[in-house]
Amino acid sequence: MALWPVKFDLAKRVKLAQGLWLFYWLSVMAGILVFSMGLFFKIELRKRSEMMDNNESHFVPNLLILVGLIACGINAFGGKVCHDSLDPTKFAKWKPMLKNYLMGCFIFNILLFLVALLCFTMQFQLYFALSEGLRYSIKFYKDTDTPGRCFMKRTLDMTQIEFRCCGNNNYRDWFEVQWISNRYLDFSNDEVKDRVLSNVEGKYLMDSVPFSCCNPGSPRPCIQHHLNNNTAHYDYDHHTEELNIWTRGCREALVSYYGGMMNSIGAFLFLVICLEAAVMVGLQYLSTSLESLANPEDPECESEGWLLEKSVKETIAEYTSKVKALCQRNQVEGEEGVATVS
Repeated sequence: MALWPVKFDLAKRVKLAQGLWLFYWLSVMAGILVFSMGLFFKIELRKRSEMMDNNESHFVPNLLILVGLIACGINAFGGKVCHDSLDPTKFAKWKPMLKNYLMGCFIFNILLFLVALLCFTMQFQLYFALSEGLRYSIKFYKDTDTPGRCFMKRTLDMTQIEFRCCGNNNYRDWFEVQWISNRYLDFSNDEVKDRVLSNVEGKYLMDSVPFSCCNPGSPRPCIQHHLNNNTAHYDYDHHTEELNIWTRGCREALVSYYGGMMNSIGAFLFLVICLEAAVMVGLQYLSTSLESLANPEDPECESEGWLLEKSVKETIAEYTSKVKALCQRNQVEGEEGVATVS
């Protein structure tokens, strides 16, 4: 017995076909939007790829670009089928491939669901990639004349300015590295020599931050050097006074930015899944209502459409038996091939 049968006359079939045609082209637009989101996400990650520990973070945007293109293709095909369904002679050429097409749509919906889940779960990997990447970026900030790191300073400065952040966890990360190159240090100066000699690794460390950490909204001129020395500045106490540099770490700022983007994309993908499921169900009703016409030469006669030709249990059992038969046939062919070779 068919699952959820519905009676159709000509007017209902025409309205269903026209409605599905419209929704299929809305799905094409949704596919274009998913493609655009993936492309934008990839560009935003590539802008700061120097500050990431690995390239696996590009896996999600690459998948979004792929599913966006697939969505455009399968939904354009579905729109064409719905358009031709109003003409029985044109629809006849699509009828043999509709079952495979609907099965492909079902598999594509599963793929969309997995990509949506990845948008939420890959944020943890992004967090660790940024944590390690930012740590190395701060370490190599001074290497402006080293091949492969020439633009590290510019990238990190622009990131701190754009995202209003400083350091990896906070501004104190800059105190732990030498971020001024030796070529710009005067080693004849006693203060410079004392700082270098007092460090076990021979690094020039100081309680200072780059200019990009400064908060332009502060009424006081930026204090970026001797941040822990109260006597170096007038009317200043670094324990109680609100510093005029960004206190938020760049890891937190970037994870918030990229995480918000991935959450939005994941939520949109779930909406796309709902839209894809709706048009898939509609096309199933349209195709079955056209196949069950009592008199195919008389398009005005009534017909019946259904979601599944049999019950859910019977349908699952049928497809399971088909898969088993296919696996057994492949196994037999493999054994025959091995026997022939031997």
